[in-house]
Amino acid sequence: MAVQSRKVLTGSVFGFLLSAGLAGCSLIDDRSENYVNASEGEPLKLAEGHVMERRGEAFPIREIGSNNRGEMNPSDIPQPPDMTSEILEENYIIEEVDDQAWVLVNDVPGRVWPSVTAYFNDRGLGVVEDSTQLGVIQSDVVNFSQRARTLLQLPQNSEGEELVVVQARVTPGVRRKTTEIQLRKLEISESPDQLLQWQSDSDNLIIEKSLLTDLASYLEARDDTKSYSRAALTMTTAPKVAMVNEDGIANAIEMVVGFDRAWAEVRRALDEAEVPVVDLDRSNGIFYVDFRTDEERDPGWFNWFADEPTPEYTFQVRLETQQDRVLVSTAKSDEYAGNDRSQRLLSELFEYLY
Repeated sequence: MAVQSRKVLTGSVFGFLLSAGLAGCSLIDDRSENYVNASEGEPLKLAEGHVMERRGEAFPIREIGSNNRGEMNPSDIPQPPDMTSEILEENYIIEEVDDQAWVLVNDVPGRVWPSVTAYFNDRGLGVVEDSTQLGVIQSDVVNFSQRARTLLQLPQNSEGEELVVVQARVTPGVRRKTTEIQLRKLEISESPDQLLQWQSDSDNLIIEKSLLTDLASYLEARDDTKSYSRAALTMTTAPKVAMVNEDGIANAIEMVVGFDRAWAEVRRALDEAEVPVVDLDRSNGIFYVDFRTDEERDPGWFNWFADEPTPEYTFQVRLETQQDRVLVSTAKSDEYAGNDRSQRLLSELFEYLY
């Protein structure tokens, strides 16, 4: 009998506690939306003789009109931008196209420039000349530094050898918010008294790639110690990829690079955009691609078990060299009876290129 009474008492206590908990929830005032109707406070005043260094919000506050002070829903709050789309999957990597190689850095040139200067000094190359406008750094004559000789793989016997200097060029990358660093080993007959002209073509690609690998490792190790250079404020920030508009309509993409580099970048962009390349003609600068809509490619309900549809040539991407740049344009195939989506293809290419 006592056991039964204890069970009844325990159940009663549990029921009382549950009821009290539920009732308590209704007694707590929900103040999560009170800020919507809150009035602006009085301006902050300081003691006489003191000056406020900063007046303003530490974080941006969305403006809310008087007619919008109703109930706030989570769906009404704007989502923060997805900054991960701006971050490259890889950083400090060596890229190469034909006889050109460079280090790709996921940062702007103004923050990379001081690190490259520090690399020259750390490796015994020194910095004698530089130009932020040209984006070029030039070393001292490296023949008289044992550490620099080892880095450049110069022979131990220095009798009768040519003098050597090293140049670095820091420029905006093809892709948005990136920097490309190239290095050149220059052999000269006498010590220079000015900044030498940058050589577009490489004569020592093997040595330069070895230097780039060492530079990439150095930059990656110093990733947390980057600083912005005031001198680098004069560096060019003009992008190497831009959309060309005529009468408000985009009709081409301008790439300030050589044809080989432009061809490789467009091929990469097509692959990343998952645009099938049916055929290509490099000599004439043409990619023959399939840019049909998903509905057009869909084999239909009765072909679920059929193989993937074979890509068809419906559009073309053309690269045309004009002086020191390449123009990329798109056009619909004459045999394709569907809608002209060449503008859409051009826009999608631009997004993946830049």
